[in-house]
Amino acid sequence: MQRILEPEVMDSPEEALEYDAMDFAEVNTAFAQRAIELAPTKAKVLDAGTGTARIPILICQQRPDWQITAIDLAQSMLEVGKRNVEKANLGRQISLELIDAKQMPYPDEDFDAVISNSLIHHLPDPLPFLQELKRVLKPNGAILIRDLLRPSTEDIMHQMVEAIGSEYDNHQKQLFQDSLHAAFTLAEVEKLVQTVGLEGVNIYQSSDRHWTIERVWTD
Repeated sequence: MQRILEPEVMDSPEEALEYDAMDFAEVNTAFAQRAIELAPTKAKVLDAGTGTARIPILICQQRPDWQITAIDLAQSMLEVGKRNVEKANLGRQISLELIDAKQMPYPDEDFDAVISNSLIHHLPDPLPFLQELKRVLKPNGAILIRDLLRPSTEDIMHQMVEAIGSEYDNHQKQLFQDSLHAAFTLAEVEKLVQTVGLEGVNIYQSSDRHWTIERVWTD
């Protein structure tokens, strides 16, 4: 199945609220837990494509010594995220910034870890982001990137969409289908990582619909 792009930025207030209302609790919790396992107990962390900041909140509730810079290119997402962070009383740990992950203003080797959930499929070309990730991350830094896996056929894609449950309306199902269509295969992800030259990473299919790139922080 060929890749079909979807919009890089979801930036209307309605889209942000609808996205925030979707139930990603199980997936987000698993991602947050894995990030905690890969990085040190005290860390400066970048979350690229944070959306409405649900994952940084889950992490900081367990890691009081983490400082997370959470970036997104959608102002509406960040506005909802700011309310979520304030409600969780985590404003001292989580900084939300309107930043393009493909052109970051941060110094070289600035972060102990870089995490990113469901950003890659939004990017027409992920290479600039991965190159920036490598630049701003310390040489021994932790990496956790997770995203959707593009199905091999449209039949499989439609089966996956129908399997997500009746609690999702038709518009939400269409958003999921568009995201699957825009996602990358595992072979494509491996080629991207090889091109950028990220070393010491593990690339694998982490569920029936996700792939993961990860690297553990080292002393």
